[in-house]
Amino acid sequence: MTIVATAAALSLPISLCRSSKLNTKKGVRGGFRVVAVFREEGGLEKKSTWGQLFDVEDPRSKVPQCKGKFLDVNQALEVARYDLQYCDWRARQDVLTIMLLHEKVVEVLNPLARDYKSIGTMKKELAELQGELAQAHKQVHMSEARVATALDKLAYMEELVNDRLLQDRSTTASDQTSPSPSTSTQSLEVVQRRSPRKSLNVSGPVKPYHPRLKNFWYPVAFSKDLKEDTMIPIECFEEPWVVFRGKDGKPGCIQNTCAHRACPLHLGSVNEGRIQCPYHGWEYSTDGKCEKMPSTRLLNLKIKSLPCFEQEGMIWIWPGNDPPTATIPSLEPPPGFQIHAEIVMELPVEHGLLLDNLLDLAHAPFTHTSTFAKGWSVPSFVKFLTPASGLQGYWDPYPIDMEFRPPCMVLSTIGISKPGKLEGQSTKQCATHLHQLHVCLPSSRQKTRLLYRMSLDFAPLLKYVPFVQYLWRHFAKQVLNEDLRLVVGQQERMLNGANIWNWPVSYDKLGVRYRLWRDAVDRGAKQLPYSEST
Repeated sequence: MTIVATAAALSLPISLCRSSKLNTKKGVRGGFRVVAVFREEGGLEKKSTWGQLFDVEDPRSKVPQCKGKFLDVNQALEVARYDLQYCDWRARQDVLTIMLLHEKVVEVLNPLARDYKSIGTMKKELAELQGELAQAHKQVHMSEARVATALDKLAYMEELVNDRLLQDRSTTASDQTSPSPSTSTQSLEVVQRRSPRKSLNVSGPVKPYHPRLKNFWYPVAFSKDLKEDTMIPIECFEEPWVVFRGKDGKPGCIQNTCAHRACPLHLGSVNEGRIQCPYHGWEYSTDGKCEKMPSTRLLNLKIKSLPCFEQEGMIWIWPGNDPPTATIPSLEPPPGFQIHAEIVMELPVEHGLLLDNLLDLAHAPFTHTSTFAKGWSVPSFVKFLTPASGLQGYWDPYPIDMEFRPPCMVLSTIGISKPGKLEGQSTKQCATHLHQLHVCLPSSRQKTRLLYRMSLDFAPLLKYVPFVQYLWRHFAKQVLNEDLRLVVGQQERMLNGANIWNWPVSYDKLGVRYRLWRDAVDRGAKQLPYSEST
């Protein structure tokens, strides 16, 4: 049974990685054909069913002669595939050797043969066979190691090709850092010095946020929700704030705590561009200055305020101590899209866990079986293709482009071919698209303020359907609830010491890069990974 399992496993790489240029032919010179014949009583013979497993051509005659030649990345990938095919062929020979040796053992132990052999002769033959079997098993282990090395090299070669393909399809390819495809030697050197799998340890209570993480512009509300006479209380990095519009109509953000008796200001009202505390009527302007103190002499005092700006239908704040940057990143949907829904939700999870979830699409056919992924088939392999230094890319086999934009935004464009179908095409090949923006504001170490914006490049009249906003909100909540029951469970395990990034796999690439970026920020690194300045 062990030999059957081993042989079946070794037959896998040749079927998955066969080159399009390799044409396996039976009977070709240099090939490897085995037909085991068993003789039964009466002189009848029958062919073993093992024949097809070992009927594989020696691929060495097909390997491209590349010594001293310059190869591009695709040609280097082809060489790596031939290496894997040779390892597979070699492994099949090793397994066949063990099979033949086992047959010899059976022959030696055959009851009919024992009648004509002395015990000493049988012991000698069995000892010799045992030595040969040990050597054959050792050779199989060596073949397994060769196959593992070849698979690892092949996977990295595919990454190089994917990076090149992504650069070709990107309009900003010239700005991206990519491995040089000039020679196969360079590619192999990169493979040899390839760093080991990066370990991630995200466990235990969430550590206090590093001050550097605060030195970014953060969207905190949609402009449509902030009327002239309304306030929006928020939490950001464990601190309470309140956003409102001043006399000039521009938004401001001040500490949500009265300087007098620490009463929450959002319980009060907005009067002529100032927030009035409901306790004793003290009034504050958008810069935090107290401009009115009823029933007493006016004192010159001020509460903390944050730089606040309005752009593209969103209210932004700068919670850090460093001077704010001069520009705010654009979060508008691509040209041709119209905004159909803007939703705000408060979620009981740490914002990093929520970002991990949003940056992962491989979970969809297992988690979202009652909503948007209902009826999706489970792909045999899911990849996220991205440049070597990027925080953006596209999913394969799903027609979805995705980007993590620091510090806490996820943008995705989904190609819609048919209802419930999201396979087999790129976003460019789809006629209609859905664009999504998720903003995960870190309210506290166990709470996130989520801003969700949905845009479509079709059905423009849909936004004018009565009560459609409530329909979108219901659907968004339904999808989020499917995720939340899992992410909340993750958070409970994490707080008790479990590592939620125990064993990253290939489709976790974007999530891993986010975690490496986040770790660099938390450590206060001077140079952040995957940024434009890297």
